[in-house]
Parts: sequence; structure tokens; C-alpha cells
Amino acid sequence: MAEFAWQGTNVQGRTLSGRITAKSKREARSLLERRGVAVEKIRGKGFDLSALGKFGAGIKDTDLARFTRQFATMIDAGLPLVNCLQILARQTDNKTFSNIISNVTQEVEKGGTLADSMGKHVNIFSELYINMVAAGEQGGILDTILHRLANHLEKSAQLRRKIKTAMMYPLIVLIVVLLATAALLLFVIPIFERMFADFGSELPGPTQFVISLSQFFQHNILFIIVGVIGLIVLYNVYYKTDNGKKVIDTIKLKMPIFGPLVRKMAIARFTRTLGTLVSSGVAILDGLSITSRTAGNRVVADAILEARVSISGGENISDPLEASGVFPTMVTQMIAVGEETGGLDDMLTKVADFYEDEVDTSVAGLTSTLEPIMIVVLGGIVGGMVIAMYLPIFDLIGTVGGG
Repeated sequence: MAEFAWQGTNVQGRTLSGRITAKSKREARSLLERRGVAVEKIRGKGFDLSALGKFGAGIKDTDLARFTRQFATMIDAGLPLVNCLQILARQTDNKTFSNIISNVTQEVEKGGTLADSMGKHVNIFSELYINMVAAGEQGGILDTILHRLANHLEKSAQLRRKIKTAMMYPLIVLIVVLLATAALLLFVIPIFERMFADFGSELPGPTQFVISLSQFFQHNILFIIVGVIGLIVLYNVYYKTDNGKKVIDTIKLKMPIFGPLVRKMAIARFTRTLGTLVSSGVAILDGLSITSRTAGNRVVADAILEARVSISGGENISDPLEASGVFPTMVTQMIAVGEETGGLDDMLTKVADFYEDEVDTSVAGLTSTLEPIMIVVLGGIVGGMVIAMYLPIFDLIGTVGGG
């Protein structure tokens, strides 16, 4: 057993904190939620053994989605639960995942529920996954729930690929720009500098600036590298703090070009996850708690938790979401309609479909917008340095020609 420090809010929205003893962070969070606490932060005093295995598991999202789809098909065909798991364990190519499925099978054979058996492998099966499986077992609709889970995992994997696509191109171009600039300053400019030293005349301002910049890089290259690494480390450390996460995630939402894309991705993830949970029979309060932890943005997560407090007090979801300023009016109005008509899950799914299409459009637009900008930046830097280096040569040619 380990001791964990926690912070959260009760059903009245009051901020609470304290310590709790449990076997893992997951168990501690579960105990607190049973007491009506919406956990915001939880941290172990020592090394959390439950975190072991999260690194190097080598199990991809596509592996889990394929497993879930095959599992759903087998259950739907009427195969016994244990037989399904045994077949899946044998045919799974990933040895680590195969061993985990075998362990789950053994736990089920001992009399444990599927959800509890999967809950012992939280590094593979998320809280959302386990809660939905538990709802499926309790309602006798495990095959339906597994199909919904497979759809959710496949959609989530597609969204993550879109995010990577959106971020990869500008990142690669930025790295090329930095490497090209560094190569020019460290290797090319010094050659021109030695050549200009023989001229014995005063260099033009742009040329002198580039040479001075090159000298600075040559003399301080190690400090620059250490400084860049230090900034990255400081950013990561600051982002892990409560205030840092709020500040940085707020900046992400307000960034030009990228901000609207981040917002659309967060809304798509939120509505898809909550819609899947609600349609699977998970209680709305539990669904909001789970969704807030998978939002991927602290500002969005806070807005979701405020909505949870509103519901626990007998109000609706849409008003606090609209008051947060994070969610567009169209989203909150559609959620309000879903609440009034009793079709919240269908409405959330429609919103998710719409915003996933919006993410597709935004990614395509982002790539087409950034491509000319990056080309101009790269050409401007490299071309500017080349022109600056040739200015003294032009002056010399002009002098010789005038003479």
C-alpha cells in the first residue's frame, strides 16, 4: 500500500485536498470518486509501482483497436468469453499483448469479471475502456459495448494521426531551417570571413552583422546547445505544474493558426468520448470525470469539471460549457437539444463527426498555409546570408570597373 496526496472538488464544487492510502493511483482515484470527489490531481509520496510497465510496452493503439473489434465479433457470434480470449491471445502477433490477454483470461477463469481483470493492466486498458466493459457486463450487452469501443478507438487513432500530420510538416521544415542556418554560420561564413580579411577595406553593414553572428555561434556553440536543452527541460518541468499547465494550455488555444485546430481536436475528443460513454450506459457524472482526464487540455478539462459540478447540483451541462468560453455556441446548443430530447449520446456523436471533419479540413488548410510561409522563411534566411556575403564582392567589382 502507498500513500497518495490528492486534490479535487466535491459535488458542491468546493475544493478539497488530503491524503489517501491505496495500492495504486487508479485505486486511490476510484476510492475518492466513490466518495463523490472529482479528482483533479493525485500524486504518490514515493515511487508508484503501478507506473511500471507503462514504458516500453510496445502495444500500439491499432493493436488494441484490432483486438477489441475481433473480440466484439466473436462475442457477437456467441462464442464463450474465455474461448474468445484464448483465441485472441494465440493469434496476437505482439508477444507482450498476448501475455497480457493470457493473464486476463486466467483472472476470468478464476471467477473475476472481465472489467476487473483488465483493470489490473491499466497501462494497456484505459479507465474509459474498463468502465465501458463493466457497463457492458452489467447490462448484458458486452458485444454492443465492444463494437462501440472499437469504433471509438479507431476514431481516436485517426484523430491522433491527423494531429501528427498537422504538426509533423512545420516541425520538419523548422528543423531544416535551423540546421541550414547553423551550417552556414559554422562552416560557410568563416570561409568568406577569411577571404574578406585580405580585402583590407570596411565591410558593408549586413555582411559585418552576419560575420559577427557567425563568430558568436562559433565561440558559444556549446552554451547555445546547453541553453536550448535547458529551455526544453524547463518547459517540461513548468508544464507539469498546475499553474504551468493552465498557462500553456491557454496559450495553445489562443495561438494563431494552431489555436483553432487545437480547440477543434479537443472538442472532437471530448464529444466522441462522452458520447461513447453515455451510449454505453455509464453514468453522466462518471462519464464527465473520465472525459476530463482524457481531454488533452487543462482549460477544456476545467470546463468539463465545471459542467460536472453543475449536473451534480441538478442543472444541465450546456450552460457551464457555454460560460467557459471554450466551446462554440453551436456545440453547447446541440448539447442542450440533446439533453432536452433525451438523445444526448446521439447529439454528441454528431458533434464529434462534424468536428473530426473540421479537423481534416483544418489540417489540409494548415499544410497549404504553412508551406509557402516556411519556404519564404527558409529562402529569406539562406538568401539573405548569401546576399550579405556577396555584397563586398559586388563593391569590389564596382570599384575595379569604375577604376
